[in-house]
Amino acid sequence: MAVKALLIIDMQAGSFTQATPRYDTNGVIGIINQISEFFRNNGDQVIFIRHNGTKEGDYIPGTIDWEIISELKQMPEDIYVEKTINDSFYQSELKVVLQKLGVNDLFFVGCATDFCFDATVKSALTKDFNITVVKDGHTTADRPFVNAKTLIDHYNWLWSELTPAAFPIKVITCSEIIGSIKNNLENDNTGR
Repeated sequence: MAVKALLIIDMQAGSFTQATPRYDTNGVIGIINQISEFFRNNGDQVIFIRHNGTKEGDYIPGTIDWEIISELKQMPEDIYVEKTINDSFYQSELKVVLQKLGVNDLFFVGCATDFCFDATVKSALTKDFNITVVKDGHTTADRPFVNAKTLIDHYNWLWSELTPAAFPIKVITCSEIIGSIKNNLENDNTGR
């Protein structure tokens, strides 16, 4: 059976302020809480990725901006990985952690769709992980030339449609993922 991990990217307080509004924040938080609880109950791993922006003078470890937003449920068995650039794998311990756990399948939720989230999805693709983006589990902000909803829809389309067939990225909703995993578990238990 493949080992699965849920990567929760950059859901930090500094990215969710009145000055930095994100698209459908409450909806995304609800989805992340739902799927992370399912992963924990299923014996899979939940990994929080936190940006350490010490070099830039923000998101400094120990500050409020650096903390995971309080609305997200966290459990003692969750793992935390620090990153310093958009790509969560770059000069971090993420790949080593995933290898030690024997993870083959990565599921992605978090912030920001068009920056750290996209960079990490693409980096994981080059490392031969099976990738699933939770279609309704990531968010971003309006940008100067495009609104957040359009960006989210565009990246969901980009990941699902423009990835070579040999390296598919699944882009499906939280409820579809949970239903699929439950069906696979039931089939494994019945020997089908």
